[in-house]
Amino acid sequence: MGIDYGTKRTGLAVSDPLKIIAGGLDTVATGELFDYLCLYISKEEVECIVVGEPLQLNDEPSPIEHLIVGFIRKIKKEFPSIKIARVDERFTSKKATKIIRQSGAKKKKRRDKGLVDKISAVLILQDYMESIRP
Repeated sequence: MGIDYGTKRTGLAVSDPLKIIAGGLDTVATGELFDYLCLYISKEEVECIVVGEPLQLNDEPSPIEHLIVGFIRKIKKEFPSIKIARVDERFTSKKATKIIRQSGAKKKKRRDKGLVDKISAVLILQDYMESIRP
């Protein structure tokens, strides 16, 4: 599962069972994220949660990093058997916006920040899966 954590919304992605390709799952209000994950994990098998690491251009952590660290602690406490991984998420929002634009989506769809977050989560998860392939 890939997570593009944001202060307002969080994009979620999952992979196919063979871990070949990532696909968008949902965009949820960040305040409802933990409950959403608890429900999802109770129904679906989740082996690893890949959380985007928002680094700045100078490799310093983003101002929201402390919120993400707190969220990860909560996940580890509730689901100690699920592996947590981090992936540099710099430029994923720009890439997601470009993908939406190239898809030929109408102007209203291109402005949908929830869609951008979901596609960013897909990019985070896909980057992770490519990094662990032999």
